[in-house]
Amino acid sequence: MIRFAFPLVALAVGACTYDERPQAEAPPAATGKCVADGLGSLTGKSRSEAVTKQALRLSGAKNIRWIAPGMAVTMDYREDRLNLEVDEHGKIVRAHCG
Repeated sequence: MIRFAFPLVALAVGACTYDERPQAEAPPAATGKCVADGLGSLTGKSRSEAVTKQALRLSGAKNIRWIAPGMAVTMDYREDRLNLEVDEHGKIVRAHCG
């Protein structure tokens, strides 16, 4: 009987211990939330690397989706994405988040 009691006591005592190892903290999430205010200055500009960088800087978005006329797009909303709609000549006609 004592032979079975010792492992049970050891198991019970071991269950009461506290793990003092520091937990790794998750890095703070970057918001990257798109803000469409003030993007009117992009209207009429042609698609280019400079315009893409300017749009990301002005909106705070992480991603840009260029939308051409007749192009199929998903309806999912992403707060970190800027949508730039262009006309048949590649000029920006609308800028909105999502």
